[in-house]
Amino acid sequence: MLKDWWQSTFPKGRQTVTITDASGYPVQIAYGEKGRGKPLFLMHGIGSWSYNWRYSIDPLSQHFRVICFDAKGHGFSDKPEYSEQIGHQIIETKRIIESLCNEPAIVVGQSLGALISLGVAAEYPELFASLIAINVPIFPERLPNRAMRLLSDLPLDLVRIVDNLRLAKLFAPLVWTAVAIERREVLANPDEMTFEEVYWASYPYLEFPNGITKFAEELQQSAKEIERLLKNEPNIISKIQNNLIKITCPTLILWGEQDNWFSVKNGEKLHACLPSSRLKIISNCGHDAAAGSPKALNAAILEFLRDTDVMGLA
Repeated sequence: MLKDWWQSTFPKGRQTVTITDASGYPVQIAYGEKGRGKPLFLMHGIGSWSYNWRYSIDPLSQHFRVICFDAKGHGFSDKPEYSEQIGHQIIETKRIIESLCNEPAIVVGQSLGALISLGVAAEYPELFASLIAINVPIFPERLPNRAMRLLSDLPLDLVRIVDNLRLAKLFAPLVWTAVAIERREVLANPDEMTFEEVYWASYPYLEFPNGITKFAEELQQSAKEIERLLKNEPNIISKIQNNLIKITCPTLILWGEQDNWFSVKNGEKLHACLPSSRLKIISNCGHDAAAGSPKALNAAILEFLRDTDVMGLA
């Protein structure tokens, strides 16, 4: 057993905060924090958790009070058995931010976390001091990964049976292999991937009931919303697109030049929709910038926050 990641990363280890979710139920959200100063939230993508930010927590905590949290249904946070409302993440992220700080925050989101952060910033601008959005799936044409599409096509009841019987844990080596294949798609330098990374990336989904089911449900909802987007039917993605004009805080768009899931053209298009934003392309960087190109990512975040004088960084 590898050393507990939360304990080795955060001074107080893993903490929890209880919020009321979008369905009106109390849920526990797992989080960790490090550093002092202005609050800076790190938001992970779909099927991920706070571990994804392992290379950014310490460098950013030298300047900020860094707060990592696992979204509901992910990582170490609660995974309710009831179905989720479309857009529940926007309401719940708002409540998490409000519960953990009492001033406008810096929010850094990657992938789905970035999409949600754009939605929250448009609807609740008073919560944001600044926003950094990384490789955002805001102009998607389909789920970007073959395994994701396969999982989204499976009946949820079947996934739930596999989950409840803990079959994934029984066949952990196969899961690790699948995760490693997926990780190779999102890293510009996949040969640098380690077993420890694969182990921790998959850990909550092997160890906690209902984790795979919630992941599959999230994928199914995403696939349906993308389908509605392409058919010009009401959907959460176009709502976020249309609300971009409401985002008033300083915003940095970061994009990996080698993002195989969502091309740089998406970043350019998003930048055009947010005239006051900045766009920075990170070379030798894939979709998972936080894990694959952390030095360049952290440097870009700090440079932006210095330039915009969010907290008077020298």
